[in-house]
Amino acid sequence: MRILLCNCNSPPSLTPTPPQKLPSFPLGAAVWTKKTLVTALTGALSLTLLVSSPSPSLSSDSQFFQSSRPPQVSAPLPDRCTGEEEQLQEEEDKVDLKPEFVTNEKIVQEAWQIVNDSFLDSGRHRWSPQSWKEDILGTSIQTRSKAHELIKRMLASLGDPYTRYLSPAEFTKMARYDITGIGINIREVSDDIGGVKLKVQGLILDGPAHTAGVRQGDEVLAVNGEDVMGKSAFEVSSLLQGPNETCVTIKVRHGNCVPTESLEIQKQLVARTSVFYQLEQVSNDPSSVGYMRLKEFNALARKDLVIAMKRLQDMGASYFILDLRDNLGGLVQAGIEISKLFLNKGETIIYTVGRDPQYQNNVVADTAPLVTLPVVVLVKNKTASASEIVASALHDNCRAALVGDRTFGKGLIQSVFELRDGSGVVVTVGKYATPNQMDINGNGIEPECRNFPAWSDVAQHLSRCNSLRQG
Repeated sequence: MRILLCNCNSPPSLTPTPPQKLPSFPLGAAVWTKKTLVTALTGALSLTLLVSSPSPSLSSDSQFFQSSRPPQVSAPLPDRCTGEEEQLQEEEDKVDLKPEFVTNEKIVQEAWQIVNDSFLDSGRHRWSPQSWKEDILGTSIQTRSKAHELIKRMLASLGDPYTRYLSPAEFTKMARYDITGIGINIREVSDDIGGVKLKVQGLILDGPAHTAGVRQGDEVLAVNGEDVMGKSAFEVSSLLQGPNETCVTIKVRHGNCVPTESLEIQKQLVARTSVFYQLEQVSNDPSSVGYMRLKEFNALARKDLVIAMKRLQDMGASYFILDLRDNLGGLVQAGIEISKLFLNKGETIIYTVGRDPQYQNNVVADTAPLVTLPVVVLVKNKTASASEIVASALHDNCRAALVGDRTFGKGLIQSVFELRDGSGVVVTVGKYATPNQMDINGNGIEPECRNFPAWSDVAQHLSRCNSLRQG
C-alpha cells in the first residue's frame, strides 16, 4: 500500500506564534491504494494525504476528506472502568500479521527497494544505493525488531529529516484516521468470545461528540436506534455522516461495569474558518485596503477566502493584503486552488520534480482570476510549504509584491509505503519549484521589500514586472 503526502511534515520544531497585531495603513507582507500511486496534484484521488501542517492529518478539499487538526485523545475519566483504556492501548500496539509469511530479510529488502526506486535526494550529498544495500543486507537478521532497526538505520543514513520509519502501530493509526461528522474515529476491536466491538479510538477535544460526553475507549452500540452489531467501522462512520447542524443519537457503553448511555450530538464541520478579514482606510488617501489573514490551508480556506474577497471588493477595496506570516501550510491542494483565484488562465502555479515521471508536473491555473486588483503578500520565516506555493505563484506571475522576511523553505513531497508486515516508510519522492523554476526547499523565497511600500510603488512595481514578462 502506498499513500501520497505532499509536504506532509511542517518545518521541524516550528510552532505557530500568537496572532500579531493587525497592520495599520499605510505600512512603511494519502492515497489508500494497493501498489498504486495516484498523482497528487491532479486532484484525482480518494482518501489522500495532501498536507503540510505541523502534524499529519487527512485532508478535504472537494473530494478530499479532512479534519482541520489531528484528533487529540482525551484523558481517561477517573470513574470509568479500569482496564478499558489499557486494553485498547495493548490492542493498538499489536502487529497485524499478514497472511503470507514474510522473512525479516525480505522486509528490509522491500524497504531498500522502495528507497532505491523512489527516493529523491534533496540534500547536498550523494548516496550510493548499492553500497547501502551491501552494508545492510550482508548481515543475518534474527528478529523482526532487528529488521526494523536496520530499516531505521538505512533511512537515517540518507540525511533527509522527512524520510522515516513507521512502526505497525503508527501506520495503523494513520490508516484508520477516519474522523466522522461528529469528531470521532471508530475502530474494530476483537472481544473475548471471537466477536467484534466498535470502539472510539480517538476524538477531537471540544468537538461535538466530546462535548456530548463521548470518551476514548467507549463502545458504540447503536446509531439512531439502529443496532450496529455486525457492522464495520466504515459502515458506522457512514451512518454518522450527514448535513451540518443535523442531529444524530448514538448509544455508547463507557465501560464493562457501567450502564449504556444515549447521547444526542449535533453534526458540525470539523474544519473551522482560517480566514480573518477587514477593510482598512489608507492614510492620506481615499483608497481602502482589503486585509485578509489566512492562518492555515484547511478544507474551508478557499471557500472562506472567496467570501472575504467578494465582500471586501463590494465594500470598496482598491488593494488587497494577504497575510501569510505565521501560516505553516496545510492542505497543498487548497494552496493551489487559492493561487488560481489571482492568476490568469494558463499561468503556472508550481512545478513538481521527482525521479518518477509522474512527479514531473506543471500545475497551471485553469480559470480566470476572481480579482485583478494589486496584491501584497506578507511573509516571514514561518511562512512555509503551501504558503510558499501561493507566495511564489503570485510573485512570479507579477500578481503580488512580497513584503517581509525570507520564507522558511519547505517544498518536499513525501509518499508513505506500507511494508508487508504492517509497518511503513515515509520517503521523500519529489519537490516543488516556483513558476520561475527556483527550488523552494532549503532556499525559501526572498521578498522585494522588508518594509511596507506605498501603494503607488506597489502598482508601479507590478506594472513593470508584467511589462518585462511580456517582453
